[in-house]
Amino acid sequence: MLHMIGTDYSLAPVSVRSVFACTKAESVSLMEMIRRELQAEGVLILNTCNRFELWISVSEQKNGGEARLTDRLFRVLCKDKRVAPKDYRGFFVNRSQEEAVKHLFWLTCGLKSAILAEDQILTQVKDALAFSRENGFADSSLEVLFRMAVTAAKKVKTEVKFSRADSSAIEQAVSLLKQRGFGLKGKKCLVIGNGEYGRLAAVTLREQGADVMMTVRQYHHGLVHVPEGCQRVDYESRYEYLAYVDLAVSATTSPHCTIHREELLACRIDHPLVLIDLAVPRDIEPSIAMEDGFTLFDIDDFYTKDSSLNRDAWYQADEILNRAMQDFWTWENNRFLVKKIKKVQGMAVEDLDLRLHKVIGKMEIPEAEKKKLVEEINLAAGKTIGKLIFDLQDNISGDLFEEAVSGMEKIYEE
Repeated sequence: MLHMIGTDYSLAPVSVRSVFACTKAESVSLMEMIRRELQAEGVLILNTCNRFELWISVSEQKNGGEARLTDRLFRVLCKDKRVAPKDYRGFFVNRSQEEAVKHLFWLTCGLKSAILAEDQILTQVKDALAFSRENGFADSSLEVLFRMAVTAAKKVKTEVKFSRADSSAIEQAVSLLKQRGFGLKGKKCLVIGNGEYGRLAAVTLREQGADVMMTVRQYHHGLVHVPEGCQRVDYESRYEYLAYVDLAVSATTSPHCTIHREELLACRIDHPLVLIDLAVPRDIEPSIAMEDGFTLFDIDDFYTKDSSLNRDAWYQADEILNRAMQDFWTWENNRFLVKKIKKVQGMAVEDLDLRLHKVIGKMEIPEAEKKKLVEEINLAAGKTIGKLIFDLQDNISGDLFEEAVSGMEKIYEE
């Protein structure tokens, strides 16, 4: 069974989301704890600027009811983060089975993103699955679910056009600044962080005509790709550059602030400075917003809402996603049915073996031949029973077939 707990930009401010953000090493440790304490067959963490989600796949027989399981999952998370569950429970939601699957399919398309139909979430979902798989935590259910969600999202991206698609947080920031009369042409800008978000920010600002510098840590010099037209500067000297730039964007994955209030005030900046914090946890100390001369935005300031202009696009996407979800449930149900059928086959063969034991034991043939005869009978019986069950599937409805297989299972368990 599939379960998830999570929070996002619509449920929790960035200050709360920052509490649960994980480095790669922390993610591995958390997944290990969850698998151990909840006996989970699969574990996956989706950790982005706008959301934090924990996904697990468990056996139907384990851990009791859905509410109890998701509550235990949340408590394990809080235990790992060393926070009190009662302080954060209201910021999280639980989803299981159909509700969880629908959430993921819509999410992967960008239809639950702060910026409607943005593309980055699709890559983030793919990366989350890859990370879980590479570290040995993705079972077949999570593997197939996330792969099918990504495939469906690509189909939606190809066939459905949303009015605000392909917009990113930095593009929304640029749009907001323009609305406030802050043009970027000729402005001096500093980008702190040279990962995917940092490079995207640098390219976007450069396209607007800004003079862009990007920080690089000394031990990464020569290893980092700096976008064309952007100047490479030393991260350790960032405050020197903050003293004369017009705009600074910070987008790192560091668990620590990159811009502190006291250090920034010590620069004695004599002109207005716009600061954009695209990181979770926060890169820029929030109290800076209280100081004169500074304008601070964080990731929660940039989002779009659905409008009636996208109504037809929503319907098109919904149709594509519903078909894809049906395909997933067909696979999932068949997977469990195949397990049950194999179990019934094994129990039936074992029953036959017990019934023939005395008969074959009385036969006056060598023991080796008796053993071979039993093996051949068991093999033939298994194939016959399997054929009977699978042929039955073609002649009765799906629900009735599931009941029949479950009934056979109960006969041998009693």
